[in-house]
Formats: sequence, C-alpha cells, structure tokens
Amino acid sequence: MREKVEAVLEQVRPMLKADGGDVELVEITDQGIVKVRLQGACKGCPMSQVTLKNAIERTILKAIPEVKGVEPAD
Repeated sequence: MREKVEAVLEQVRPMLKADGGDVELVEITDQGIVKVRLQGACKGCPMSQVTLKNAIERTILKAIPEVKGVEPAD
C-alpha cells in the first residue's frame, strides 16, 4: 500500500513544487488513513488545508479505493 501511495504522491508533487512546496508520506494507519506532512512553502500556507483535501486526498482516493482519507500528520 505504501508504494501505491508514494506513486500517487509523485503525480501531485510537480504542482506542489511549482509553488515551492512538497509532501511527505508519514504513515498509513490500519484504518486506511494516510498521514502526510506538507513541506516548504506549503507548510505555512493559508491554503494548505485546501491543497490537502482538493489535490492530495482527491487524487489518492481516486487511485486507491482502499484509502479512507488523508490527514495532516502531527
């Protein structure tokens, strides 16, 4: 599962990097929740929650139905 999620994140990374950011996969819980950490410009951006839900989560859920959601890592 981790390899699948990393592959999907590679599809999203160019958009994030264009704005000076990136995303790191932290963990995948037993409940199917993907925990990620936004990095660079995305880390403190006021739109980071929108990016997380509309770009990252939507792309992962579409590609990997087993995933139940995406959340920021603590």
